[in-house]
Amino acid sequence: MTNSAENEKLADRLGDGPSRIANPELKFEAQRAFVWAMVIGTIVLAVYISQSLLVIFGAMVAASIIDGGSRLLGRILPIDRRWRVALVLAAITAFFYWLVNYAGDQISREAAQLPQIIGTQLGVAFAWLESNGFEISQADIESLASNLLSGVGTVTRAIGGILGGLTTLLLITIIGVYLAFEPQLYERGVAWMLPRGRRAEFFETVSQMAKTMRRLMAGRLVGMVFEGVFTWVLLAWYGVPMAALLAILTGLLAFIPNLGALIAGSLMVLVGFSGGTDMGLYTIFVYFLVQTFDGYVVIPLIARKTVDLAPALVLGAQLIMGILFGILGLFLADPMMAMIKVALERRAERYDDIPENSEVAADGT
Repeated sequence: MTNSAENEKLADRLGDGPSRIANPELKFEAQRAFVWAMVIGTIVLAVYISQSLLVIFGAMVAASIIDGGSRLLGRILPIDRRWRVALVLAAITAFFYWLVNYAGDQISREAAQLPQIIGTQLGVAFAWLESNGFEISQADIESLASNLLSGVGTVTRAIGGILGGLTTLLLITIIGVYLAFEPQLYERGVAWMLPRGRRAEFFETVSQMAKTMRRLMAGRLVGMVFEGVFTWVLLAWYGVPMAALLAILTGLLAFIPNLGALIAGSLMVLVGFSGGTDMGLYTIFVYFLVQTFDGYVVIPLIARKTVDLAPALVLGAQLIMGILFGILGLFLADPMMAMIKVALERRAERYDDIPENSEVAADGT
């Protein structure tokens, strides 16, 4: 007690320290500067850890796919949700096991040959352009070929089992599995950090986001399966080389709206012309047939019931995300735009309801 009293007397003699601001105006300006510093610091931190945030978002996308599968099983299997999630994971594991054991060798060989075929066909195309009066420098050809083959090599290595980003994929899978098993646990954890008055709105927004994500992923998966299987059947029937590899690439790239179809079609046509003009024209026919059926039948039945995004907006987001984060950014650009759209719609609905309640308008909650 004696020491405490002495400390209080000493503090009284010293008076206000240099960190205390007595002037209310200066205090307000300091607080505002502190808020701006925190905002800028948060933005810098988000940029710095953007790759990690993207991995977490990818895990949320994976969790929505698993959760959607468990909900479908729930319509026919009245068992506990965790068992349904386990069945979905077992089915996914079995599919990849079959893919690696029964088709892995063939796909790996085709993946190793694909970059060489693409490079050869690009050389033929540029030679034809030069013969028809187009001036193309050798440096431009080498630069384009290098960039294209680099991108193709990344995708084909991933399919062939030499995945450079294996750690990222593993993290996405592990976090996604945890989220799929107990999504309410993590929702409550985030809601606990929010003010009490905002928690109900948070749960409603998250519920709407999850519903939109499940439907969006369902549409993507159906489109991927359709394009992959249909492409493989048509290409294998005509005897196009690397039919299985091209079908898998087409199915995977169908996850990326707009750009995915163009990339898959370009690869298909280049491989087709390596077998002659007739085969090249046939691959063009297959590409337009698959994309037309998918665009006018599959997408209207499934994808348009999920979220309505402007194509130009999605394409712009894909270009930005692709430049910043590579192929992972391309895959996640569309789901991210869908989630942003849902959040903005919920916010707009909240502010539309504010004039109807004076108390809400007064305190901002």
